[in-house]
Amino acid sequence: MLGLRAKLSLGFGGLLVIIVVIGVQSIFLLGELGESIDVILRENYRSVIAAQDMKEALERMDSGALFTLLGYEMKGRELAGSNMRKFESALEVELNNITLPGEGEKADLLGKLYAQYKVNLESFLDSSEPESGRREQYFDRLLPLFQQIKDTADEILLMNQENMNHANQSARETAASARHRMYVLLLAGAVMAIGLIMFTRRWVIRPIARLRRSAEEISRGNLDLVVGKDADDEIGQLSDSFNAMTQSLRELRRSGQVRFLRVQQATQQAMNSLPEIIVIVDPAGGIEVATQAASTIFGLKQGQFLSDSELGSLHDLLQQSVAHGYPVEPAGDQRLIQKFVENQERYYHPKVVPILDQEKNVTGAVLILSDLTREHEQDELKRSVIATVSHQLKTPLTSIRMAMHLLLDERIGSLSEKQLDLLIAARDDAERLNNMLEELLDISRIESAASLIETVPAVHPSSLVLDSVEPFRRTAQDKGVVLAVEVPDDVPDVRADAAEIRHVFANLLTNALKYTAPGGRISVSAQAEDESVRFAVADSGHGIPKEYLDRVFDQFFRVPGQEPGSGAGLGLSIAKKIVEAHGGDINVESTVGKGSVFSFTLKRADSKSQEVSDDD
Repeated sequence: MLGLRAKLSLGFGGLLVIIVVIGVQSIFLLGELGESIDVILRENYRSVIAAQDMKEALERMDSGALFTLLGYEMKGRELAGSNMRKFESALEVELNNITLPGEGEKADLLGKLYAQYKVNLESFLDSSEPESGRREQYFDRLLPLFQQIKDTADEILLMNQENMNHANQSARETAASARHRMYVLLLAGAVMAIGLIMFTRRWVIRPIARLRRSAEEISRGNLDLVVGKDADDEIGQLSDSFNAMTQSLRELRRSGQVRFLRVQQATQQAMNSLPEIIVIVDPAGGIEVATQAASTIFGLKQGQFLSDSELGSLHDLLQQSVAHGYPVEPAGDQRLIQKFVENQERYYHPKVVPILDQEKNVTGAVLILSDLTREHEQDELKRSVIATVSHQLKTPLTSIRMAMHLLLDERIGSLSEKQLDLLIAARDDAERLNNMLEELLDISRIESAASLIETVPAVHPSSLVLDSVEPFRRTAQDKGVVLAVEVPDDVPDVRADAAEIRHVFANLLTNALKYTAPGGRISVSAQAEDESVRFAVADSGHGIPKEYLDRVFDQFFRVPGQEPGSGAGLGLSIAKKIVEAHGGDINVESTVGKGSVFSFTLKRADSKSQEVSDDD
């Protein structure tokens, strides 16, 4: 019995034979047709063109002679001379392209007649005889030669055209014969191909279709299926392999279920021992696995949907992580989830991490709730200590500043020059310490739950920017720095506490003026975005090295290389906390030697997200 390879070889080999026969015959017929067409083009076309060119040049030479008779001698000589060269060039082509019997004799006659015509024409053009004598010369000599040359060229043209018509007819007959033979070959090939396809369908396609249906049944879990076979060829052997595979799968299913239950229990126990609360969900938010702490503290159980639980607010976070395929964690007010556990206030930080398969497709997500109660308490304690220490230092520091002020005014006695220098240095340090305490108190005030930020429903960005920039115009002018405002009139209103935002601008403009050299430029702009308005302060100053950009908003951080006494590193931290208290974000872009751009966002007064929060 034939194997699958022999069957396929027979089927495709037959098709290959048909293709080769038709291809060879097509090449042969096309070659014949091409030779017929080539004869037309190669043998006669050049002679036809040459004869036409000679007739045209002869007509123009005759016109040049007539122009001379009419008194236009210069134009007549020019016309005749240029066309002599054209005639001679065409005559040369014809003499080198003799392809028909009798064509050579006529071409030689044409050359002799033209030689006589050329001599008489040159004599006619250079003649100084009177008009009557030149007219006789034209009609007696030139015109008869003109007619003989023209008739001879016509004879050559006609000979070649007749031969082209004959070759054309021969090509048509060849093409018709080729079509007839191709029809016969195509019909025979189609019949053979249909026969081979029928046999191939019976030998190959039907058994493969049966295997495909069996594989679909197995994929649906029907491991008790037994695949039948018609022959002992390769497909029959494949059927035996399928039956052996299903037998192995049945055994693996039994052992795999036991192994899966064991791994699931071990995984559950390992997750329960972790300090974090862990919940595994599918892309739709259905809970598949939850640790014991998740069930005890938040009531999260297998089969429940995250959106239906008390952590339903994290469903949007889950959808964002699933849609983009990267970990997501909330910021701002939603950064921590407050929960009372056994009458103790605890704080949890949520984070959603997508689960990706080998093709980077999201198959689910892991919700991780980290217990940050201790860190939160430490932050509260730190803020309390900073606020208390700052407040307690204000009173003695105020007394010290007042005493220095009285001493410098010399109201209680004159000072020596050295004493005056020491007091001025001490006063500057006291002022710097006072500014640092003010900034620390600002941070405590902003971070406190009793923050005084009160947003106004609609503040126009133009007035907000102009009010913030105005106090710095004189300083910029004195330093020789251009301070520009670029706020379009159509920028929408924002929700903001104007006094606090002016504080943000003050910190950003102070830094920009500090690090922008005379002749530089600082621009303040505003631009509308989808749900917010972005404000930007751009300068042409020194710029910030790339490795420090992620730390410029940290408390007490100062970029290395700054002058002593340039600040405590709290201004940008205060600006960040004010912006985040408004629900916005702040960032920086900088290039060393070209300047920096600090930008922050405020919610638009007409934004949908703001309307929702208002309703809540």
